[in-house]
Amino acid sequence: MKRFKNILLYTDGKEESRFALKRAVDLASRNQGRLTVVGVLEELPRDLLRLAAVLPSENLQSMATQDLRAALEGFVAPFQKKGSRLKVEVLCGKPFIEIIRAVLRRQHDLVMMTAEGRSGPMQMLFGSTSLHLMRKCPCPVWVLKPSVPQRFARILAAVDPDPLDVVRDGVNTKVMELATSLAGLEESELHVVHAWEVCDPSVWRNWQAQVPEAQVGDWTEQTREAHHRRFDQLLGQFDLERVKNKLHLVKGEASNVIPQLADQQKIDLIVMGTVARTGIEGYFIGNTAETVLQRVTCSVLTVKPDGFVSPVKPD
Repeated sequence: MKRFKNILLYTDGKEESRFALKRAVDLASRNQGRLTVVGVLEELPRDLLRLAAVLPSENLQSMATQDLRAALEGFVAPFQKKGSRLKVEVLCGKPFIEIIRAVLRRQHDLVMMTAEGRSGPMQMLFGSTSLHLMRKCPCPVWVLKPSVPQRFARILAAVDPDPLDVVRDGVNTKVMELATSLAGLEESELHVVHAWEVCDPSVWRNWQAQVPEAQVGDWTEQTREAHHRRFDQLLGQFDLERVKNKLHLVKGEASNVIPQLADQQKIDLIVMGTVARTGIEGYFIGNTAETVLQRVTCSVLTVKPDGFVSPVKPD
């Protein structure tokens, strides 16, 4: 995790963000980097502005900004030391937009925040802001579950190796670099998963009805062997002997395999890519990543490919 030297932590200063602050401070300290704790004040509700018409709206906004800054400074006070490279900043606007603009302005290399949704059956852990950031922020985004242990005992790296796709393979390398580094730092058990399929399930069902069973079996085994080779080639680039690890080559849709495995293995943190290539000019979040994020209930660290350009423009 030595790569992150200019970290942005987004928080409202509430108690559930305390662990994320500790994590961010520790990471910045280890890397001799900088940490900016950012709060974002959205525009005041129109009803409030009408009720307080005796005051200019800019005065109300200024007062609210000062209150938030005071709350954040109190929040970080226990971590402030003489010579500390920790500062507080308050922005105004839509949270995910202002955070991305701050990343673009100051070249932050990691955004951290506490998940704002609710975990449990039928409830998503990740809310609007975290999902927007994981889709659109140009740097890695680490969203932490509020009720997390002091360390990540089990980390899952989700990869999809394809030597013919430079973009995808670049993301796989980033995922493995981060996951192995963090597993070593945390003394975690590292799980690496690659889910594979012969082809699209609907097409496969039609083929199975028309192709001899022996041929179907041959195709399936050939596909498994090809994915096994790709998986081994990717893993061979990393020294996995220094961490306790478990490898999972699983037949099935990644959008199902990853959440199921995370639940079965009691994973504390998933490291994954969130972006799929969709043409020459841009990259957008893939359906697999979107589905996984809707179904998992642990912390997630997401990365994007080199060359990703955020749809949010600098102010």
